[in-house]
Amino acid sequence: MSEAPSTACDWIDEHHNGVRYGLQGEVIVDEQSAIQRITVIHSNRYGNGLLLDGCWMTAEHQERHYHEPLVHPALCAASSIDRILVIGGGDGGTARECLRHREVKHVDLVEIDGRVVELSQKHLAAIGGGCWSDPRFQLTVGDGIAWVSQASDASYDVVLVDGSDPAGPAEGLFNRSFFQHCRRILKPGGVFATQSESPEAFRAVHIDTVRMLREVFGYADPLYGWVPMYPSGWWSWTFAASDGPRYRSPDPARAAAICDGCDIWSPRWQMGAFEAIPASIERELAA
Repeated sequence: MSEAPSTACDWIDEHHNGVRYGLQGEVIVDEQSAIQRITVIHSNRYGNGLLLDGCWMTAEHQERHYHEPLVHPALCAASSIDRILVIGGGDGGTARECLRHREVKHVDLVEIDGRVVELSQKHLAAIGGGCWSDPRFQLTVGDGIAWVSQASDASYDVVLVDGSDPAGPAEGLFNRSFFQHCRRILKPGGVFATQSESPEAFRAVHIDTVRMLREVFGYADPLYGWVPMYPSGWWSWTFAASDGPRYRSPDPARAAAICDGCDIWSPRWQMGAFEAIPASIERELAA
């Protein structure tokens, strides 16, 4: 588990396996909620940022590197995108990207820690943008694992997991039972997506996640990109579906409607990101 952030010499650091990942800046908020330690910082390089239990979550000038790759391959590929479920994502960035798709009629966001939402709305308002007041958006402060287990069969077109590392409150988001419920609540033609950690800093978790999703859904593939503030800077998102790898083929009309507003994602970028699997990981997944 990562250590608490250090502010010595104006550096705020995440410590992971003997390596520090830090930004120079100042701490705005550092408090213990009922769930976890929440730290909000300001840096000249990346603007305001958020750490949970000492781990980097997001920052104003970095968040698109994470949110666009999680959302758009799924929403540009599901057969319908009327109803979306987001587990986690209390900063609002994932919901904001979902709501850019005009076909979306309803987004449920289930965040376990309401204090993350409050502090994000106050100090990271640009990340959530207008999602908090969008009439299509519904926030529930509660346990996303319980929400998924209690949701009706075939009740969502897309399920997105925007959780933190597999420890503490997010630990249950990386197990077979949770993934099985996610498959159960997807409509036919639906797509599931989750952040699946760094293939360098969290290699074992990454490989186990992809393997398990392939077993549960039938089809699952990792997409690789970069979030420079995260451990190693190299990150992944894994997409799954039960009727074939539809997440690899974005709908041209949906893509055209949102592409001009993206900093990172495009159909061309997505194609390369799916193909950028390292040889050793490809061999291990095939074994």
